[in-house]
Amino acid sequence: MLSKLHFIFLRDVVWFTITAFGGAQAHIAMMMNTFVKKKGYITESELLELYALTQVLPGPASTQTLVGVAYKVGGLPLSIITFLIWILPSAGIMSFAAISYAFLGQKEKFDTVLKFIQPVAVGIVVSSAYTLGKTILKTQTAIWLAIASLVATLILKNAYVFPLLILLGGIITSAIETPFEESQLRFKLFSKVNPRKIAYFIGILLLFATLGAIINRTSPFSLPIRLFENFYRNGILIFGGGQVLVPYMFTEFVEMKHYVSSEQFLSGFAFQQAIPGPTFSFTSFLGALTLKNSGYGILGQMLGSLVAVLGINLPGLILILFIVPFWDDLKKITRIKNSLSGINAVSVGFLTAAIFFLLHPVGINLLSVSIILVTFLVVTYTRIQTPFLIMAGVLLGIFL
Repeated sequence: MLSKLHFIFLRDVVWFTITAFGGAQAHIAMMMNTFVKKKGYITESELLELYALTQVLPGPASTQTLVGVAYKVGGLPLSIITFLIWILPSAGIMSFAAISYAFLGQKEKFDTVLKFIQPVAVGIVVSSAYTLGKTILKTQTAIWLAIASLVATLILKNAYVFPLLILLGGIITSAIETPFEESQLRFKLFSKVNPRKIAYFIGILLLFATLGAIINRTSPFSLPIRLFENFYRNGILIFGGGQVLVPYMFTEFVEMKHYVSSEQFLSGFAFQQAIPGPTFSFTSFLGALTLKNSGYGILGQMLGSLVAVLGINLPGLILILFIVPFWDDLKKITRIKNSLSGINAVSVGFLTAAIFFLLHPVGINLLSVSIILVTFLVVTYTRIQTPFLIMAGVLLGIFL
């Protein structure tokens, strides 16, 4: 039963949702201001510890932190309601954008508008790669891991290389940077993990992967099930923030499976940057557009959005709710923290590779390179938020 405090908290979540621009770092600053300093739902140290936990888990950091705050305030029911309030508005907007894409594409000016906002989207990715690299690449090991993942991604262009490189990066830095004496503490922690919960977590992935493989490809249920498996699998692999979605999704949905075109992908990513909410809501656009391109009607496209949003967010949601109870033990284990540096270094390589992939549909000319450079400089060195850059691109397309 929700109390008066819980309803007040949900009201604050609604306000946070409609004003949350700028990505995970900006979102955490807003949470600190709203949920800690103004309302005192949790302490500053509790919020920072929750955010630290999300850094060692795959999934959307903003979503996991907000759900963790809600869990501390009102337990599981409040955390689920908070998750829905946070994710549904932006996912709904992106779904509507995808459904409207064909109609908008018939307008005379639309291609011209895309010509300006697509380079802006690439500039945002360049800024993300630079910022993440500046934060992560502080050792020779991290630099070489980033270079290796960049080269492997550019050469192989295969989505299934991502989990292998992530695993390898984590193993390398964990082995290099962790004292051998810590092994007993690690085994003590893992003895507390409920194996049934782990079985549920992995079982969901295996179930939908199996269903996608055995259902006839001509069945109307086949593609939505395969999509869920695609997004759920990628949700397990996303370290380093929502921007790391770009190389994963682009490689699998554009390069490998041709579900969407590179132009459609870039347009959706640019549009997502102009609205508040989690970066992961970009998947709602991809899910709807994938089913649209495969001949599904509006209801099918809405199903695609739902499948995408649930698939990409469920791993992170499950993990944060399962692991919060024994985070006090988990945060003592430096081997886990050290593996994260390798995982993040590999993610920098992925993100850098995405720049090369995304340059292809934009093209390399004086105009596109200038827009990319200006966007990079503005995003990296000023406080101007990305929605204003996207709107500037739209206005250029309309009036020029």
